[in-house]
Amino acid sequence: MTAYIARRVLLMLPTLLGILFVSFVVVQFAPGGPVERVIAQLSGADTGAASRVSGSSGGDFGARPQTGAAADAVNSKYRGAQGLDPEFIKKLEAQFGFDKPAHERFLLMVWNFARFDFGKSYFRDVSVIQLIKEKLPVSMSLGIWMTLLTYLISIPLGIRKAVADGTKFDTWTSAVIIIGFAIPGFLFAILLIILLAGGSFLNIFPLRGLTSDGWAQFPWYWKIIDYFWHLTLPLISMALGAFATMTLLTKNSFLDEIRKQYVMTARAKGCSERQVLYGHIFRNAMLIVIAGFPGAFIHAFFSGSLLIETIFSLDGLGLLGFESVLNRDYPVVFGTLFIFSLVGLVINLVSDLTYMWIDPRIDFEAREV
Repeated sequence: MTAYIARRVLLMLPTLLGILFVSFVVVQFAPGGPVERVIAQLSGADTGAASRVSGSSGGDFGARPQTGAAADAVNSKYRGAQGLDPEFIKKLEAQFGFDKPAHERFLLMVWNFARFDFGKSYFRDVSVIQLIKEKLPVSMSLGIWMTLLTYLISIPLGIRKAVADGTKFDTWTSAVIIIGFAIPGFLFAILLIILLAGGSFLNIFPLRGLTSDGWAQFPWYWKIIDYFWHLTLPLISMALGAFATMTLLTKNSFLDEIRKQYVMTARAKGCSERQVLYGHIFRNAMLIVIAGFPGAFIHAFFSGSLLIETIFSLDGLGLLGFESVLNRDYPVVFGTLFIFSLVGLVINLVSDLTYMWIDPRIDFEAREV
């Protein structure tokens, strides 16, 4: 066991390095960048980041145009930079780290990430770790409760469908599950808003954040109610497709076990159907479902749904990553990518160890790595 865990941990290092390298190379060929974004903001579209750049330099060096062959040579690689002071462009490149060759920037990033130093956001003037901490409560809320809700619905329903395979109950529930799986979560979220959140009919549920104004002054029991009141619609929207997949997985897993020889033997010995189902079938059938819990949780925790977060004004990690990509905020992009990849690899290891814990007959050490 120890040797297997050590091998898996060692394999994480080249995997993380490969993920960072491929992402870094893709970014080098992607159009635009933080320098281009600041230049575009100087043109009048948005002055937020531009003013931060100017302020951090200690002087107003961004608005002075300069003409001539030297300026054109320096600025020719940036669209819209013609006529700007080349010294301003050089200072922008230095601030964002683009005054170094690509390979030096990559090696520096790897060295910093190895020490869990992810730097600061280009345009928010706050560390990447602090940004993630600020968005974490939203993603934790969605991930934890969606996973629990999915399992609490899917496992009993899947077992019931397996026992009643081929009956009207199985047929009708399968139809409902397939329809629910086919409906995109964001469309269902919009429907819920129209029906229950003040769209066109009822105004029962809120549309913004995880808590109401003045939440800190509420009694403890009302804080809990208010918290779940805000989570109800997002959770229903996100779990619509997830519980369909888990239900069918549970059903098929139980059907496979029900048809095996040891079940017929247990019945021949006089065991009741309940004893057969929960005393013999349950542990074997639930192996793949329970062992997949860490992966299901981390998927819900990190990926969640960008559209759901946007629709319900939930400022979580999904929205943070999307905005960072749009803004070319590379420290946030690579920092979150590194953390998500690392946690994903650890969760995969935990999933394998969970298999071994549930069924000791499984021995990953006997496999060739």
